[in-house]
Amino acid sequence: MDERLADWLASVRDDPLAFVLGAFPWGEVGGQLQAYDGPVPWARDLMGRIRDGLVSAADAIQEAVASGHGIGKSTTVSQLMIWAFMTYPDCRGVITANTETQLKTKTWAEVGKWFNLCWFARDHFTLNATSLVAKDPERERTWRIDMIPWSKTNPQAFAGLHNKGKRVLLVFDEASEIEDIIWETAEGAMTDADTQLIWLVFGNPTKNSGRFRDCFEGGSHHTEWHTTQIDSRTVPITNKSRFERWIRIYGEDSDFVRIRVKGQFPRQGMMEFFLASDIDAAMSPDREVYTNAATPLAIGVDVARYGANNSVIFPRKGRDARSIPRRVYHGVSTVELANRVFDAQQEWRPSGIFIDGGGVGGGVVDNCREKRLLVTEVQFGGKDIISGIYTDTAGEKYANMRAAIYGACRAWTRTGLLPAKGSDGADELRTAMLAIKYTFNKNDEIQLVSKEDLMEDNPGLVLDDLDALCLTFGGPLATLANTDGGGDHPHDSLVQSEYDPYALLAKELAA
Repeated sequence: MDERLADWLASVRDDPLAFVLGAFPWGEVGGQLQAYDGPVPWARDLMGRIRDGLVSAADAIQEAVASGHGIGKSTTVSQLMIWAFMTYPDCRGVITANTETQLKTKTWAEVGKWFNLCWFARDHFTLNATSLVAKDPERERTWRIDMIPWSKTNPQAFAGLHNKGKRVLLVFDEASEIEDIIWETAEGAMTDADTQLIWLVFGNPTKNSGRFRDCFEGGSHHTEWHTTQIDSRTVPITNKSRFERWIRIYGEDSDFVRIRVKGQFPRQGMMEFFLASDIDAAMSPDREVYTNAATPLAIGVDVARYGANNSVIFPRKGRDARSIPRRVYHGVSTVELANRVFDAQQEWRPSGIFIDGGGVGGGVVDNCREKRLLVTEVQFGGKDIISGIYTDTAGEKYANMRAAIYGACRAWTRTGLLPAKGSDGADELRTAMLAIKYTFNKNDEIQLVSKEDLMEDNPGLVLDDLDALCLTFGGPLATLANTDGGGDHPHDSLVQSEYDPYALLAKELAA
């Protein structure tokens, strides 16, 4: 290493802000950071507190940051991680997040971005898929930071982080969702004497219980942590118009706004909408449900014309959403999808066809009606008109039809039959169901987190199958007198093969 670089790294060893200002090309014309002169104010304050805390290494530095969305949290995590690693030979560290997907696609991806922006990083260090290590082969085991997904069943992965006499860095991203057992195990790394111990935890305050909540005022571990709560509206880089939309939709004092905008802990909390135990029971190969020829069959049609999403036709016969496989189409036009719906109607003789009418879905509805199909258009943003009438959700209040049909599906799942584990699409369906979160709006109605926000929180999430399944609860099914009730019993032909021109006259004479 060049002597001047080594001297500079030594000079900023205990000053993360000085390192960040010197390691990255702030304000460089034509560069990614042309419009910026350094970290945002809250990050500067955090880096200053870490610097001041390192003046005396008698105690571990423990910083907890709760915030709304978009404040540059992943950026700050990456900058601090790179500083801690590059300025202290044989530094060891671990970084984890609420989910493996979050860790790989957001946290570690952001680390990669800032590693590449650091003007000297590639010459002396190596960023791997799951680790940041020194290039010196003799020190790659002792000078490293590892990305480790946490597991409640294997907390010991965090038990061996000791580095006596040197520096230890521990980072929890989206810390509110990390189980208490991981926190308790990680505390063992904060016991080495004469060692720089830095434990940083960040996250949206999604739960009003657990160790992340306990770091803050009123919590049992409050005295051990310096805490910061950040309202996203106070950070220069955030999207203010988006926050205004959320406030308009959910209400100023709703838990959704408290969590995602104000950085405040909720009264009740962002909660998983579907229970994992219900999903697993419904996907179990051992579950059996009873249907017969008279059991009505419903079809849900989720429409996605182009892009990464698929259009899905999902059949559900009473409690059984497994026996008849769903049909998936990619890149089909609205006309072609309407033809596929017509084919399904001819084959299955459903008691109801429910189509997502939002966006291009309206075209499918129109084309199906042109084919003389009796279809129900479901507008996700429309008023709830089904709860407690056509569904097992009596007494529940939903903010819109999307929440209502999801609520009906949740109630149905407790005794229903979903695609079996390991079957085509079952894993993706389970992942989608567990990703759905909800809160309560200002009218005390159940409000699901929007698709846009779900996709932001869960990159790669596929909701097509789940939307199509939930659409099967979009309204009443036709009575058996007017339908074929699933198609597997005798029914009148749809085609009249003979015509008697005197039938009407004979009827009148008989009268």
